[in-house]
Amino acid sequence: MQAVSENKCFGGVQGVYTHASDVCGCDMTFGLFLPAEAADGPVPVLWYLSGLTCTHENAMTKAGAQQWAAEQGIALVFPDTSPRGEGIADDDSYNLGTGAGFYVNATQDPWAANYRMWDYVAEELPRLLVNNVAIDEDRQAICGHSMGGHGALTIAMAYPGRFASVSALAPITHPSTSDWAKKPIHAYLGEGNVDWTRHDACLSLRANGFAGPMLIDQGTKDPFIDSLMPEALAAAITETRHPGTLRMQAGYDHSYFFVSSFIEDHVAFHAEALYA
Repeated sequence: MQAVSENKCFGGVQGVYTHASDVCGCDMTFGLFLPAEAADGPVPVLWYLSGLTCTHENAMTKAGAQQWAAEQGIALVFPDTSPRGEGIADDDSYNLGTGAGFYVNATQDPWAANYRMWDYVAEELPRLLVNNVAIDEDRQAICGHSMGGHGALTIAMAYPGRFASVSALAPITHPSTSDWAKKPIHAYLGEGNVDWTRHDACLSLRANGFAGPMLIDQGTKDPFIDSLMPEALAAAITETRHPGTLRMQAGYDHSYFFVSSFIEDHVAFHAEALYA
């Protein structure tokens, strides 16, 4: 775990680090904010999974989450969205390849060699951080935007008891029936080979449930809203009677202006669960 940069931020430290990833077969970069309380011992951690075309840096610099995490004494982790580097498979499409790992473990060539973002986010990076940083592995929450919302929801439901809460901003909710989201997942996993119960938040909620609270925000002017399908997740929450809240935010789009407008609510939401 090598430090690229470390900056004082709201009394804590916003760092950027690289490490050699066995899972992805390349060097990976991530952002980590540690509040001042981390100097005295392990603190709760909130994972933030980013969307298509993003790196670790987008949310780290645009969402404004550090101010609210510092007030709550919570660490923030900003993983990258895909493997990167020379020799790593890529595609001209913005929703496949670099910046578009979709938080799955690819099984199809040429992606299988490096695109194992599920194991990276859910297994390898947490182990690295628990072993090297003052975060409390027993107090974790997870959040994401767009493709990252898809990742946050599906990973949270696949690991019962790990995450105290889950939230998402404009998440891809029902990729098994959304051609826009289905195409890259088929490329990674093979058409006919996808375990949609694992990789579709609506199906996973119905099959596996989630023990903690859930918060979803969706802008009504989001140009991707028909592919994101918030109404499908609302139906799944209703049918399972899950204690989830889905808020349709009038006039908001898909940008980081939308994310930064509601990130304070999301950090406070997770803090309540993490300190319960």
